[in-house]
Parts: sequence; structure tokens; C-alpha cells
Amino acid sequence: MYTSSRCLFTVQVPAPLQLPRLTAFTPMNPVLTLNPNAEEPLTLQIVGGIIEEVQEKRWRPGMRVPSIRVFAQAHGVSTFTVVEAYDRLVAQGVLVAKRGSGFYVSEKSHSTPRIAVEKLDEQLTNGWSLRNFAGSDEGTIHAGAGWLPDAWFDSDGLARALRQAALQSENLLGYGHAKGYEPLRAQIVRQLAEQETSTDVAGVMTTLGANQALDLIIRQCTQPGDTVFVDEPCYSDLLVALRLRDVKCIGIPMTPTGPDVTSIETLFETHRPRLYFTNSRLHNPTGASYSSAAAFQVLNAAGRFDCLIVEDDVSAGLVQAPMVTLASMDQLKRVIYVGSFSKTIGAGLRVGFVAADKSIIEGLLYQKLVSGMSTPTVTERLVNSILSEGHLRKQMEQLRDRLAAAQERVCRRLESIGYEIFCEPRAGMFVWARPAGWDGDSADLAARALRERIMLAPGKLFYGGNVTTGWMRFNVAHSHFDQLYAFLAQAIAR
Repeated sequence: MYTSSRCLFTVQVPAPLQLPRLTAFTPMNPVLTLNPNAEEPLTLQIVGGIIEEVQEKRWRPGMRVPSIRVFAQAHGVSTFTVVEAYDRLVAQGVLVAKRGSGFYVSEKSHSTPRIAVEKLDEQLTNGWSLRNFAGSDEGTIHAGAGWLPDAWFDSDGLARALRQAALQSENLLGYGHAKGYEPLRAQIVRQLAEQETSTDVAGVMTTLGANQALDLIIRQCTQPGDTVFVDEPCYSDLLVALRLRDVKCIGIPMTPTGPDVTSIETLFETHRPRLYFTNSRLHNPTGASYSSAAAFQVLNAAGRFDCLIVEDDVSAGLVQAPMVTLASMDQLKRVIYVGSFSKTIGAGLRVGFVAADKSIIEGLLYQKLVSGMSTPTVTERLVNSILSEGHLRKQMEQLRDRLAAAQERVCRRLESIGYEIFCEPRAGMFVWARPAGWDGDSADLAARALRERIMLAPGKLFYGGNVTTGWMRFNVAHSHFDQLYAFLAQAIAR
């Protein structure tokens, strides 16, 4: 006991308990290993480390976890970093925040699917997409990216559209029509007419980018165990969506003039696919485009074997010269056409669309309502405003010319260091290339490139199976750095 006499009278109070100062975790709560120099941000390292502690039952349900201050001191990190990590863990249901008490391991956290998440990341995406976004700091070279640099878009046009939207703010933030903002759908109808594809607003539905359009089609038109055709190689995010649906993917080899028509009849007759997902123009990842003969063969086989074709034409605005589309040849009888404004107006707006037979649109509309109601009216009105004011056409001409020049420059530089080009698109964003005569795996090359802060897109991302290949996708808008070519040349010379 001790005596305190700060007042006019004397009172005896219990001496305070002398608890040991927590500078690190107790044995039940071991200090996590964090690496401030790693590619993965500290916040994500903390999140992953704590999830692992919970999964391994070193952190038990209901147990109080170290306070933000104690955790930060124990690991030598900022309290702001710990706050962000704890907030993410609360959002994921791993931790529970109790007002005035602190953070606790959730009673349900033992079921957090850590292993499943790792398998999803590594087997389906190899962590590539996550690293591209998480590591998109200023010093990283995104040579394999799937988007254009922000500076290549018409920022002035977007600013004008934002000001116009602010002046006409009525109903801007409310739920819009489930099929999408009707004036924008009318604009899309006019764009399709320019490509000789006839429809009306009832045959068009907007989506949250082309990825949502593809996902809605997969959910509406397939069941687990169904067989679908894809281009080989193929858009990597599409492969992820198809695997999550547990459908069987059969790849049709891509050539510089479209799919390999010599095998199409046999493949259709053998597998009887429900859908065929394909890029007819500026294919992702090879940059190839259909010839008229290839388009005819594909449509003929799909008609004979009752298969729907999903034409992913997100790069339509980047095409230099008129090219055939499956939708124009078929007039949306068997073709489901997917488009987007991500490559022309801005990826962050996330505005895409589907054009198809009206019965198909109604089925997709149900899936859209179930999964997320309507798409954001504000971004749809911004896109409509940009399309309406007429400046976009000139900006698109400049963008196409800039990409054509970049295509030529990147192809020549790759050839100068001994790389083979699959085809020369002379338009669009992508070049598909590999080191000539090199028998290595581009996935290993991409792993080494990460240490140099270079993001490559190895070929195995674009194949359905566990493929070893030297092919890589290059985005010509991000591949102008001398450091990139020095690395590519040195890496294959070892």
C-alpha cells in the first residue's frame, strides 16, 4: 500500500499492479516476420501473417489481439499501417472490433479459407493481377499490363463531362434503369450500326466493364461440367471466371489470322460446346485479328452444332482499318457481342455492354439484378456525355496513331535483342513475343523481373493448363524503357 495526499485529507489506495511492458508478443502471440523491402506492402504482409496465425490455431477464436500501438512497437511499423491491416481483417471477418476494448479473433475465424485463397491466387492467376495493382507504384515498369497509361486518355474531355454532370445532378446517384442509362444504350446502338450490326436499345445492356459482361454470360449460359471453347492463348481473367464455374475449357489454337480453321470442324463435332469465347479483333494476348475466311468457318461450325459465340471486342475503338466482326456477319442471331469503353475513354469508369438477341438480354438482365442491381448511373452518364460532344473521334484517331507508332517501335526493339514476334498487329496494345531459340519458361523470367521492378505477363497466364512456354504479352504503351530491354536481353543470355 502507499499513501497519497494530493487533497486536504489523506486516503490510502491500492498500489498499481506492476505488469511487464509489452514490447513484443507473448509466446501465444509470436512476433510476425515482416520484410519492409519486400514487393508485398507491409499492410498485406500483416494481414497474411495474422490469417496464418489464426489458421494454425496459434491465435484462438475469442482471444484478444495486441493493441495497435503494441503491435506497431513490436514490429517497428507505423500505427497507420497496423490500423489499415486490422481494418482489412475486420472487413474479412478474421477480427472483431469491440468498442472501448480492442480487437479480438472472430469466433468464426477458424473457417477463414486461407489455403483456398492461396490456391485461387496461385493456380488461377499466379498472383500476377494482384501484383500488378498492388505494386503499381511510380517506379514499376508494367510491360505486361492490360491497360493504357492515364496520360493517354482525354482527361480534358472527362473533366468537361464531370462539370456537365455536376450541373445536371438530378437522379445522378439514384438507381438507374436495370438495363443501363438509355441515352448511352442509344449511343451504343449507333456505334454498332457503324460496324454494320443492327439492333435497338432493347438488345443492349450495360455492365460494370467487360469482365462483368463475361461473368453474367457464363452464369446464365453454362452449368458446371459444360464444355466451352476458348482461344488458345486466351484472356487470363476469362479463364479464371470459367474455372470458378467449373466448366471444361477446350482451346482452339490462335493463328495470326484467327483461330486454326483446320481443326474447328473436328473439335466442334467431338466436344459439342455450349459457348465459344473469342476475340475477333486485336486478340488478347496475341494482337491477331480474324480474316473473313476464319470468321465464316467459325460461324458455320457454330450454326451446325448449335453453339453460341461470345465475341469479346473490347479493343474495337483501337482498330486502325475496317475489320470483319462476327456480330455483323451474324446480326446477333448466334453471337453475343461484348464491348467496353475501358480502352478508349478510361479503364476506371468501368463501363461495358452486351448486345445480343433480346431473349438472351432478358436472361442476362436477371443475372445482373441478382448480382448487383443496376450499374452506376453517374459513370454511364459521363460516358454518354463524352460520346455526345463529338471530341472523342479526334482523340481516338490520335490514340490509334500513337499506338501504331508504339507497335512499330516495340516490335523492332524486341527483334533487335533476339525475340520472335507472333504477328505484327500494327494497332492496339499488345504484342506476343518470345526469345527466339530459347527453351526457358517465361514464368521464371517474370519472377526474376519482379526483383527489377518490372512486371511481365508470362504466357502460362493465358493457357488453360499448366503450360511451359517462352511466349509473353507486351503492352506497347508501357514498353518504351531501356531498362526493360536491357533486362530481357541479359536474362536470356545467362
